Amino acid sequence: MIRFENVTKRYADGTTAVDNLSFEVAEGELVTLVGPSGCGKTTTMKMVNRLIEPTGGRIYVDGDDISATDPVELRRRIGYVIQQVGLFPHKTVLDNTATVPHLLGVRRATARARAAELLDLVGLDPSVYGGRYPEQLSGGQRQRVGVARALAADPPVLLMDEPFGAVDPVVRERLQNEFLALQKSVRKTVLFVTHDIEEAVRLGDRIAVYGQGTIEQFDAPAAVLGAPATPSVADFVGADRGLRRLSVTPVEPGDLEQPPVVHLDDPLPATLPGWAVVLDREGNPHGWISAGQAATARGAVREHARRMEARLPVGASLKQAFATMLQYDAGWIAVTDEENGGRFLGVLTPAGLHEALRRSTAADARDIPRDEVELETVSGR
Repeated sequence: MIRFENVTKRYADGTTAVDNLSFEVAEGELVTLVGPSGCGKTTTMKMVNRLIEPTGGRIYVDGDDISATDPVELRRRIGYVIQQVGLFPHKTVLDNTATVPHLLGVRRATARARAAELLDLVGLDPSVYGGRYPEQLSGGQRQRVGVARALAADPPVLLMDEPFGAVDPVVRERLQNEFLALQKSVRKTVLFVTHDIEEAVRLGDRIAVYGQGTIEQFDAPAAVLGAPATPSVADFVGADRGLRRLSVTPVEPGDLEQPPVVHLDDPLPATLPGWAVVLDREGNPHGWISAGQAATARGAVREHARRMEARLPVGASLKQAFATMLQYDAGWIAVTDEENGGRFLGVLTPAGLHEALRRSTAADARDIPRDEVELETVSGR
């Protein structure tokens, strides 16, 4: 969808902002451009909609050489979201959102109806917020309006320049989550500029890590964190990249242990090796019982099962798993298959979490599937 071929941007004073850049962004892919200030990432993005013209090379959008496309028409086909949002202060939220369709000749009523749909999509009830003005919104709400406005003409490409950088960390994380959910439904081709490696890892299908005017590594987030291509990439992602990798490593069935299980209507077993997971008739986790209960109590399992708080779906990140363990002070987490009605798959323990992280890192370093990695232990097993 977006292709750079040997693109260079050199200014009159001799400064080279981007040097011989070549890369591709697939249709529906979200690529984050990350690096320190002044490295060329924003220049790269602005060349896509010709806010900055390259000195050399070619840029293609959906197969078209953009140098042969009228800049105004090009920009109307590309959504653009910036940190300052840039809403018109004299227009209502609804009219701000409908601006681009209206410029494209869409009837006002149709444009406003489309704007109302998009406001609802980004979590702003148009009946509540549509008639408000930008000054009546919080920073996070203004950012949502900015995203809705960028999507109003249904552009195939979305450019986002530090869109969540001006809000506090709590709101930023909420906006990131909402944008990821939105991207799953709209599947735009996105270039997302950020200086924050945490944000780049959290959002990107792939990450372009910049040096000075060049891309030093262009890879999946887990690969960037697990196997930095250069010393400068390693320095940028930080010594704690192993912890960051938790957020991009999913819990897989192979990471799970299989404890004893009992069912709600079973009689209490006479003995248990420590504890057991209690399942309902559909095989979904209901709770757990301890060996002490099995040894001293009588009756059916359902009469003695304890509530199970620590659980999460397979495919959730190891970071989520670790946070859940800490939240509930749990020695294990029940993992379920939500696509099959919440069926119990097994439990993830702290040791299993650690092994999953090690296996994921080794798999990327050796370019093999994660389930083929054999880990060495202290005992040599």
